[in-house]
Amino acid sequence: MKRWIAFWNIFFKDLRAYYLKPPNVSWGLIFPLAWTGMFFIKSDGLKDVLSIVPGVVSLSILFGTTSLLSVTVTFEKKGRSFDRLLLAPIPLQLLMLAKTAGAILFGMVNAFVPIFLAAFLTDLSHVAWSVAIPAIVLIAASSTFLGLFVAVSVSEVFEAQTFSNFFRFPMIFLCGLFFPIEQLPVFLRPLSYLFPLTYGVDILHGTFHGNHLMPFAVDFTALSFFCVALFLISLYNIGKRWIL
Repeated sequence: MKRWIAFWNIFFKDLRAYYLKPPNVSWGLIFPLAWTGMFFIKSDGLKDVLSIVPGVVSLSILFGTTSLLSVTVTFEKKGRSFDRLLLAPIPLQLLMLAKTAGAILFGMVNAFVPIFLAAFLTDLSHVAWSVAIPAIVLIAASSTFLGLFVAVSVSEVFEAQTFSNFFRFPMIFLCGLFFPIEQLPVFLRPLSYLFPLTYGVDILHGTFHGNHLMPFAVDFTALSFFCVALFLISLYNIGKRWIL
């Protein structure tokens, strides 16, 4: 019981200290709104809106989670407040889940901003929400754990942002967000399958308009694998670099 009390205290502390601050709330809304407006204005008809919603949703999650988490964790480590958290009566695994839960929730909220706007432009009644919502949760989790991996691999906040872009910008072009992976040059296609976002976007494309490359079972398995792998690698780095 004490472990879960500590978990929820850390979770709500991060919500108050970081995610519910007015600048972050406004940024969390404006950023997906900007992405959505940019691509929806460029879209050619309602059918095109359906084709770009998965990409806009994924981008909103990716940039929202990695930007905030990589900065907050790095900032806490530099300010030594993370060291005090290590004294909490809670295993390291549960501690880091508490630290990342807020970012996962933030990413899920970001995801529904473009979906909400798309609902005014086209009919979303045919979307398989029973598949899309678990996919959004896993995309938020994998993106958050990618941000955690970045945060525990650097020492400075500016390094975290730079290192994040090393992963994020290739994902925009290689993960099938706005054009199919099969249209990529042959030598680039294998790189697409090294990113977790590829599998999440594939699920969303399948649920929104039916065009997807892989079976949903493969996509969900790959996303789950990336979540577990990134989280375990981050825990290893914390134990090796931050805990003496």
